[in-house]
Amino acid sequence: MLRARGYVALDADDGFSRWIDRTTGEVVVDPPDPVPGGWLDRYGWAIVREHVETLAEESRFRTAFLCGSAENEASVRAFFDHIICLVIDEDTLRHRLATRTTNTFGQHPEELAAALKWNPRMRAIYESLDATIIDASKPVTEVVDNVIDAIQGLTGTTR
Repeated sequence: MLRARGYVALDADDGFSRWIDRTTGEVVVDPPDPVPGGWLDRYGWAIVREHVETLAEESRFRTAFLCGSAENEASVRAFFDHIICLVIDEDTLRHRLATRTTNTFGQHPEELAAALKWNPRMRAIYESLDATIIDASKPVTEVVDNVIDAIQGLTGTTR
């Protein structure tokens, strides 16, 4: 919806992030789907710093959104002028993971348990960073309006 409104909006799951072995640092080329029990203890979803650097350079004079989350995202926060955290309650998270069509992560019990564990932790992290917190359990058009309003309020621009 951000794209439909004329913004550059990219999903961190689409080429910006990858699975890595936390022990060896090796990239996991073909992760299991669904992940087996214990897999998420060893492997993590990590953002690729070089891709974020490129996006930041290409977006120096315009607003661009990189949407998503990765466990090493602290390493790229300096590339962003503003951070917005979309928050949802547990029931909404369960429903959205069960019904989404973009990928299957979160539909297996192991993945769902991990997402439910991460959800409140991520909110706490972003609150401690003074990120703009937006309730994303609202209808998507209202959420996008709130995101755009927050960016316009922070930047003083309309695009």
